Amino acid sequence: MNKGTLFVVSAPSGAGKTSLVHGLIAGLDNISVSISHTTRGQRPGEVDGKDYFFVDQAEFKGLLNNGEFLEYAKVFDHYYGTAKSTVDRTLDQGRDLILEIDWQGAMQIRQKIIDVTSIFILPPSELALVQRLRDRGQDDENIITRRMHDARAEMSHYSEYDYLIVNDEFDTALAELKSVVMAKRLATKNRESALVDLINELVPPLKC
Repeated sequence: MNKGTLFVVSAPSGAGKTSLVHGLIAGLDNISVSISHTTRGQRPGEVDGKDYFFVDQAEFKGLLNNGEFLEYAKVFDHYYGTAKSTVDRTLDQGRDLILEIDWQGAMQIRQKIIDVTSIFILPPSELALVQRLRDRGQDDENIITRRMHDARAEMSHYSEYDYLIVNDEFDTALAELKSVVMAKRLATKNRESALVDLINELVPPLKC
């Protein structure tokens, strides 16, 4: 059985990354989103162990000191991290896995895992990004200003990624995201072992 593929998806806050990833998961089999550990508070409707593993700073730092995280970052005064055990277990089962992380986490992942496919999602404009942040109704203007400052810093790293998607029209962006996953799945090295009987029939080994 082939190992699954690790996909890293990054975007500035408000670009629609989470909605696109949820749409991808709903439309494809054998792919899931990695559940991260975080020290931020649990929001209404969120479920521990489904949306995040919610831990306090002491527990997070204990895991970090024990080398349990493939990547971690501090975002808006809270820590987020991806446990190595979560990634290894999923990929070894042959399932594809998506990490929704920022550019710092993506850089850490690339340093530790060679076979990773990275995707960056951009908003169609700065004005659209600001409006999306306001439409969420979660933050006041001071927080939105801070998020925009961090968004510009995040977007400055777009060129470090393998693929670039602009989330202007949702269905188009979702189709593009799916095409990246399907292209990776159809790569010869990922298909060869699954099609070994057909390949041997169509292209039998040469006899000496």
